[in-house]
Amino acid sequence: MPDKERTIVKGLSFGGVTEDANAGMVDVKNGKIVRIRPLHFDWKYTPEQIRPWKIEARGQTFEPTLRTLLPPYAIAYKNRVYSPNRVMYPLKRVDWNPDGERNPQNRGKSRYVRISWDEATDIIAAEIKRIQKKYGPTAILAQADGHGETKTIHAAHGCCRRLLRLMGGYTWQARNPDSWEGWYWGAKHVWGCEPVGKQRNSTNCLPDIAQHAGMILFWGCDPETTTWGWGGQTVSRLCYWFTELGIKQVYVCPDLNYGAAVHADKWIPILPNTDAALHLAIAYFWITEGLYDKEYIRTHAEGFDKFEEYVLGKEDGIPKTPTWASKITGVPTRIIKALAREWASRTTAISHSNGGPGIRSPYSTEPARLEVCLLGMQGLGKPGAHQLSMIEWGIFGGWNPPNWLIGDDTNPMPGPMVYPSVVEANRGFTEPDMPQQIIPKLLIHEAILNPPLSWYGNTMCRYLVEDQFVQYKYPADGCVEVRMIWTDTPSWMSCWNGGNRMADAFRSPQIEFVLAQHPWIENDCEFADIILPATTKFETEDIQVDVFTAEFRSIFLDGKCVEPRGESKSDYEIVCAIAEKLGMLEEYTGGETEEGLIKKGFDTSGVPQAGLCTWEEFKEKGYYVVPTNPDWKKKDVGMRQFYEDPGNNPLRTPSGKLEYYSARLAEHFPGDNERPPVPHWIEKGESHDERLSGERAKKYPLLIVSNHPRWRVHSQHDDMEWLREIDTCKIVGPDGYAYQTMWIHPSEAAKRGIKHGDVVNVFNDRGGVLCGAYVTERLMPGTVYVDHGARYDPIVPGKLDRGGAINTITPNKPVSKNATGMAVCGFLVDVERVNVDELRERYPEAFNRPYNRVSGLCYERMLYHGD
Repeated sequence: MPDKERTIVKGLSFGGVTEDANAGMVDVKNGKIVRIRPLHFDWKYTPEQIRPWKIEARGQTFEPTLRTLLPPYAIAYKNRVYSPNRVMYPLKRVDWNPDGERNPQNRGKSRYVRISWDEATDIIAAEIKRIQKKYGPTAILAQADGHGETKTIHAAHGCCRRLLRLMGGYTWQARNPDSWEGWYWGAKHVWGCEPVGKQRNSTNCLPDIAQHAGMILFWGCDPETTTWGWGGQTVSRLCYWFTELGIKQVYVCPDLNYGAAVHADKWIPILPNTDAALHLAIAYFWITEGLYDKEYIRTHAEGFDKFEEYVLGKEDGIPKTPTWASKITGVPTRIIKALAREWASRTTAISHSNGGPGIRSPYSTEPARLEVCLLGMQGLGKPGAHQLSMIEWGIFGGWNPPNWLIGDDTNPMPGPMVYPSVVEANRGFTEPDMPQQIIPKLLIHEAILNPPLSWYGNTMCRYLVEDQFVQYKYPADGCVEVRMIWTDTPSWMSCWNGGNRMADAFRSPQIEFVLAQHPWIENDCEFADIILPATTKFETEDIQVDVFTAEFRSIFLDGKCVEPRGESKSDYEIVCAIAEKLGMLEEYTGGETEEGLIKKGFDTSGVPQAGLCTWEEFKEKGYYVVPTNPDWKKKDVGMRQFYEDPGNNPLRTPSGKLEYYSARLAEHFPGDNERPPVPHWIEKGESHDERLSGERAKKYPLLIVSNHPRWRVHSQHDDMEWLREIDTCKIVGPDGYAYQTMWIHPSEAAKRGIKHGDVVNVFNDRGGVLCGAYVTERLMPGTVYVDHGARYDPIVPGKLDRGGAINTITPNKPVSKNATGMAVCGFLVDVERVNVDELRERYPEAFNRPYNRVSGLCYERMLYHGD
């Protein structure tokens, strides 16, 4: 008899931590997912119980919908659950023998054979013991961070850390602030704003902007794309409302992105990673025309005189005029002047979705610092004048370091009674220990291939600016070099910097064992010696919170929808199985059960503590919607207190003011011409030569922009067949392969004999990436645009990729020599049309692997059949 259809609430954001968003309703029948749809908050609660907020401005109102506004890849996520690329069973690399030849040089090339869970865990336990005994505990590197499915007990990342800590320690891949690099390493030195460098104290900024701003600059921001993975489509509604309110929306970006296409009153195309020059030209215009708030600068800023000297050319003999900037940015001089004049005449806010590609480019500290300098010149904190975040509202807005968590300080919208948290039930990423040895994620390849090394700052985004002056080293004192990698986040190749260099690191004989656990066989999995099949979140019982959806915050029983596919286990269960073989299962779990952890999550969530909901009610209804705080309007607006009284409301800088000259940078890094005390335009330096004015540009004359993907969250969702039909997602080549889309302007295409739909090679001295050409005037000349995160499909590992993984050819070095952030956009490339038939003839093995024309890469391509 057919099962009755049932509905389970699931969180459908993809941040990979405990805090979720995009709560949805999953309809299941006969053991299969039928559909995914938005959660209707009033399914089991009345509007009166949840108290919808209302923003009023200029005689108009903006109110929440009574359902979540799910993005396309949340609604289509069942595509991933049933993907042909799912890992179904434990796999071992066919030519890796732990008792004999390990053949590390073949990682990324050789295929896999199926083994049992018993054999797999026996091998893994023996390897862990061998490596720890021979080298020491820090010889094991835990790659246990990153984006992924958002889960709590069965955490996608980090479950191995507790086990390794109990065994004496490990080396940890320290996640760099990848969404905030320029802010973190640059802007914090101007205005404090811990921990990531974007405006902190954003409370009620959005209602304030709606009431008082005349213009919003969307600087490298796409509110119709980046926000999807972390909070749905509320921001889209807001942008339409801004238009109704008469607020001018100006987009500054190389591409007419999806937000600009529907919301922009004006698009200002700018060459990638040249924003600092535009900032300086605006400052020059304001200074020479007297169009800035001199009294505010006198009372709220330090070091402006040194900044002014640089802008006017007194320091280096080069006035930073609009004409000077026009040659660098590609923005006409008249447009620069018009923008500067309009900004000075209208109350203006700047909007970002964390920062996007411009904030993780070579020398991205400088545009980040300069933006804050410009905001200060026009009275930062006055009504309507803010830096507005369009994503992850509330992140790091809670308590004091190191427990920043979620709170009103970084939420520009009306807030809830409480931000629920189930972090106490998390078994993974939130593990609180700091191990004996760390390596910044962006330096993993260098640590393996070129030790020893040193750097400044541990790079983890929850740390205060003072940590940027601390030098770290690898190997750390008393520690050893890495010999084993245990990854539950195998997307390094497609999302971080210098992917081809990382391919070399994976194949290094220094690494004796690579273990991967993941639901899909993709990206770094291809370099693993053993791959363990992990479940998706649809196959486990869990508890979750939705804290980033703007309408309402909620907590819910994140119940199991379907049975695990194949022999897959959850990430937590995988580590439990390994712990059992090591004789440490009871110590690892602490005797806690899944059911007990779910209740623990609720009991410590803040919801019962506030008297809002009981465990019994929660279990009965399956979810709880936190009501809006009735006093949300009474909370201070943004940085208004600093604006009104800087003496009694200082910033977290040494002077308590905006610092146009950083005495701390001058003291700790004297002579650093890549991040000097006064923010500069950096033409090139010892770390990077990625400008069109340089010698390399003669060979690679295009600058690449690499955005947050429109149809993915980083490397997730690339196998979703419903999305791959869209030509801004994939271009199908003459061989039937769906290539990652690359935008190019008609003028640049014509120079190279490229037509729409052609297969092309995007290349530089670090390698090549095949893409499908999308010829469009939505991108300015001098550039090409490829979304990052496409799945790695090597033709020649470390040299040529078919899948479109553009991060394989990004710079290998950090943002700058003393700013240890990644640089993955605004670098030099060229493009050439390729003949697919010739490539197939040259590389028959790569072009003849099994391939699913609907969903792309498939599990079968990695299996060894004895041929």
